[in-house]
Amino acid sequence: MSWFPDRISCHTWGGSEFRFPFTEATFREDAKVESLPTWSLITGDDALAGFGQFYRRVGRCHLGRLAIAPGARGQGLGTTLIRELCGRGGAALGVSSFSLFVIPENTGALQLYLRLGFSPVPYPEPTPALVGYIYMVAERLVGE
Repeated sequence: MSWFPDRISCHTWGGSEFRFPFTEATFREDAKVESLPTWSLITGDDALAGFGQFYRRVGRCHLGRLAIAPGARGQGLGTTLIRELCGRGGAALGVSSFSLFVIPENTGALQLYLRLGFSPVPYPEPTPALVGYIYMVAERLVGE
């Protein structure tokens, strides 16, 4: 929760409907940690370094709520997180293509997704809540 100290960082990560300010209870509820496959990256000293989820959306393994701890960024953990989520999610859901959303201002994440083989494509359904987000799809990750 401390990774998202303001409304902008919270909505960048969790979407515009994520409540801010949040309590521990509303955070868990809005993050859907009880209802979606939720994974964490843990360092050797048991510190939380990353977080992400997956679920089926438009026939793909969709990645959501991806985050790397602010102090751990730039160390390749985002690549590890995405590769692990795609591997586990693809197998669990029986699919081999992946998707995610990103806001254009999140340039670090956008560059990572492009390096891994995600490409921007039009979202296949009209969804007003997603205006301003970039929908990205990968049929397979680069390097696999």
